[in-house]
Amino acid sequence: MPSVFPAFPDRKEFDLFASMTPAKNVGGDFYDFFLMDEDHLALVIADVSGKGVPAALFMMAVRTLIAGSARFGGSPAEILRHVNEQICAENRDNVFVTVWMGVLEISTGRLTCCNAGHENPVIGKAGGTFARVEDHHHLFIGVTSAVVYRDYELRLSPGDVLFVHTDGVTEATNEKEELFGAERMLSALNEHASDTPRELLEAVRKAALDFTGEALQFDDLTMLCLRWTG
Repeated sequence: MPSVFPAFPDRKEFDLFASMTPAKNVGGDFYDFFLMDEDHLALVIADVSGKGVPAALFMMAVRTLIAGSARFGGSPAEILRHVNEQICAENRDNVFVTVWMGVLEISTGRLTCCNAGHENPVIGKAGGTFARVEDHHHLFIGVTSAVVYRDYELRLSPGDVLFVHTDGVTEATNEKEELFGAERMLSALNEHASDTPRELLEAVRKAALDFTGEALQFDDLTMLCLRWTG
């Protein structure tokens, strides 16, 4: 996964950061981002079912397929449809993956998205608060090739922030078997709303780990954050 930041030092239109805090088990979370052309930035976050080496290998295959399909252009729904067809044709182990993918038109702030069974994205308005986007969830990738994926659109204004994550964040569990949950996650984001994407992710990570305390971490904490400056 990309780990060098700033990832695009010559691009002043956006600030981007992503992180994964791994659990003790080998998991299948991943994030990715890449320029499809000079005006379109692809953003991906995903979570493969299962644990261990099989999940990690499946994750690598899905990430490669998404990046490869995106080289030919198309919307997130078109890319995920193509990836799903390829995965279903070879998915002997019945593994599936949740994926959220967005393509940002850098010059305008238009964000075209598709959600294949993943967590809701979160948008922080400039000068305002963070809130979850109740988008439409399609079926996971890897279940059946008959799924019809559809795009939806978000509009970012200068200073707006996009935050996406895997369920390892909201389902982080403390010793009382209580979940960290979406409200605590949003509270951490809102307390640091004016921070950089790197600082925002560190604040959420710290809040989740402080909440879980000595409890064993069973899932990766994977997050991606982008502020569009226009």
